[in-house]
Amino acid sequence: MTELLEKNPEKLYKLATRGMLPKTKLGAKMIKKLKIYAGAEHPHTAQLAK
Repeated sequence: MTELLEKNPEKLYKLATRGMLPKTKLGAKMIKKLKIYAGAEHPHTAQLAK
């Protein structure tokens, strides 16, 4: 798991989140909408703290 965290942290968090979602069509739709960014930088202006 530490190798995955070092090499591809986005995949690790996506797998962990997928494990918490329902195993149905709804869960598949939800995981497609999930956006994970490495670091504090992201393009979503509404999410920025002021």
